[in-house]
Amino acid sequence: MSRHLHPREKVLGVTDLQRRFAPPRDHVLVFTNGCFDLLHRGHVEYLWQAHRLGDRLVVGVNTDDSVRRLGKGGARPYTAQADRALLLAALPFVDAVCLFDEDTPRDLVARLLPDVLVKGGDYEGSPIPGREEVEEAGGRVVLVPFVEGYATSDLITRIRGED
Repeated sequence: MSRHLHPREKVLGVTDLQRRFAPPRDHVLVFTNGCFDLLHRGHVEYLWQAHRLGDRLVVGVNTDDSVRRLGKGGARPYTAQADRALLLAALPFVDAVCLFDEDTPRDLVARLLPDVLVKGGDYEGSPIPGREEVEEAGGRVVLVPFVEGYATSDLITRIRGED
């Protein structure tokens, strides 16, 4: 994908995403996912590290309903899904963004079969949705450490003056 697209053009539905990035492909596809509420430095550092693991980076973003089901807190998400997707798509090293409404991105991962599935270091020892599908297809799972002090919950605490 061209790095000169408007961010809106990088926010894709599942069908378009699969058509552009599912196998067979001639590049190394990296996939990660998350809520990405209140985009901050920790997110950018994490996504930059993920991007460096391949040629293309696709980011799955939980819909607003999905975030609420995850129990992130009564008012979450603070940023609407369309805005979160657009902000992520504006990062030049993100090639595509796709919203997903399920509780996990397992179906999206199974459709794309990325070469590299990336999750944060907090997933160490936890089940990673899509791991089996990726590894069975010959891909790998990489855990990327978070930048200390830059979690969304830390940011919310600081904004509220509760630190």
